[in-house]
Amino acid sequence: MDALTRRLRTATGVAGPLLFVESPRGARWGEVVRIRVDGAPELRGQVIDLGEERAVVQLLDDARGLAPARAEVVLTGRVATLGVSRAMRGRVFDGAGRPLDGAPPPLPEAVVPVNGAPMNPVRRARPRDPIETGLSAIDGLNTLVRGQKLPIFSCAGLPSAEIAARIVAGARVRGGEPFGVVFAAVGASWRECDAYLERFAESGALERAVVFLNRADDPPVERLLAPRCALAAAEHLAFVHGEQVLVVLTDVTAYCEALREVALAREEVPGRRGYPGYMYTDLASLFERAGRLEGRPGSVTQLPVLTMPDDDLTHPIPDLTGYITEGQLVLSRELDRKGVFPPVDVLPSLARLMNLGIGEGRTRADHRGLADQLYAFYARGRDVRRMAAVMGEANLGAEERRLLAFADRFERELVHQGAARRTFEETLDLGWRLLAPFPPAALARISAEHLARWHRPEVGDGAAPDHADGARDGAGEAGDGGARSAAPPRQA
Repeated sequence: MDALTRRLRTATGVAGPLLFVESPRGARWGEVVRIRVDGAPELRGQVIDLGEERAVVQLLDDARGLAPARAEVVLTGRVATLGVSRAMRGRVFDGAGRPLDGAPPPLPEAVVPVNGAPMNPVRRARPRDPIETGLSAIDGLNTLVRGQKLPIFSCAGLPSAEIAARIVAGARVRGGEPFGVVFAAVGASWRECDAYLERFAESGALERAVVFLNRADDPPVERLLAPRCALAAAEHLAFVHGEQVLVVLTDVTAYCEALREVALAREEVPGRRGYPGYMYTDLASLFERAGRLEGRPGSVTQLPVLTMPDDDLTHPIPDLTGYITEGQLVLSRELDRKGVFPPVDVLPSLARLMNLGIGEGRTRADHRGLADQLYAFYARGRDVRRMAAVMGEANLGAEERRLLAFADRFERELVHQGAARRTFEETLDLGWRLLAPFPPAALARISAEHLARWHRPEVGDGAAPDHADGARDGAGEAGDGGARSAAPPRQA
């Protein structure tokens, strides 16, 4: 090694996106390197494993045709960083933070490590106040709270990409506070990337958004950098400029597949279904970067999207994600086949921090009780629907027919909204209209004060459910943070 330039000429082999270097004296873990071969473009890399006898360099560019014996590894002495500034708004970058829109790189206000720093638990503040996504199934029944991490569990073929684009275009915060969106697409096709940019430009969301696009034909290792670059930009906007920042990551499954590919190239012992045993820790290093800091006005909220392989909710990716995050939004094939958009199944969905983001001075004080009552009636209506499939709708009683009609209206009128965007108030008003066929005695989840103020029962509409306590059958009690203790089994 040259002591002045810190160059190594001891590369011995290449395995996929990895370069193996012997006798790595002077190298440091996480250090960025440059790989030079005579007559070939310079490649970028990062030291991801370091021992006394060998180092492993993760290549950030295509390594096809690389001859290790002729390679010169230049140690730069720095870790992977990203220049961040407010000028990144309205710009499009690749997964490593390089501009894709043809314009020069924005002048950075700071250069920060993309891996970030852990948030001090002592300084971490409780998430509070809502983010309005414009989608009733989220805003009304699974409210997204500033500082929360709330994933969307999708299945192959469902419109998760369209939902993510709708949220980027329609998300808002109350009170006139500065708000921004950071969007990262990981392993997306060219068609999806073009659709994202077209949608953002049409809605005007691109002006306030920072977009990172990692395409499917980019090096797999870049998929591991894209979410970290997005979070580094979000943290700067949130904690330096005091903005409320929503980070939308799609698709976490592509990220995990890249993680598995790198682990296999390193010949690591695989864990569940071939994924590395440290995947939980790696995902936590991303998701735990959401939150709020005491004494600072900004926040980072995460809405990651993942596709469940084989529609399996117990697959390691959704399973580990569910342990780290504060709930989940589950998309349904059945609702998608009915033409419902967004096809959010509210029964297995859950936002554990919902109570921290709703109430007096935020949306309306009746939000919690209304959401619980809608959930309870919809759960019972789904049970009646299954019963009707066996015994026939003609054999149902008046109460069962009313609940069945409610379940159909709930999906058709509240969950489904097509291209429309709804405010919190519009969602709550629609919920009250759905409860109009029920008399106050049946609405056991809602306080008498709120019933007197908001409920307008229909007159002459037949019998209502006889036992108000039955409204609890499908929902369980709402516990701390809005958790439902007796929710039905999860189904994709």
